[in-house]
Amino acid sequence: MTEGTGTIGKVLEGVVVKTAMKDTATVSVERYVKHPKYKKFIRRSKKFLVHDPGNTLAVGQKVAIRETRPISKRKRFVVAQ
Repeated sequence: MTEGTGTIGKVLEGVVVKTAMKDTATVSVERYVKHPKYKKFIRRSKKFLVHDPGNTLAVGQKVAIRETRPISKRKRFVVAQ
């Protein structure tokens, strides 16, 4: 599974939180990590800008996103499904 001459990058799952921009959606991805000192599991979240040609996504929808070449200054992911 390659794209051009490179390989496929990271694949993440998240929830669409914003679709106000043209051909772009904001996806929030949550991780479940253990605190290094206190050993308690905590949730960490990060928002990614995702290329969505045709504005097909809706807020609240679960999506899989994958890493790709830079599309703009902050967009480095596309919708995988």
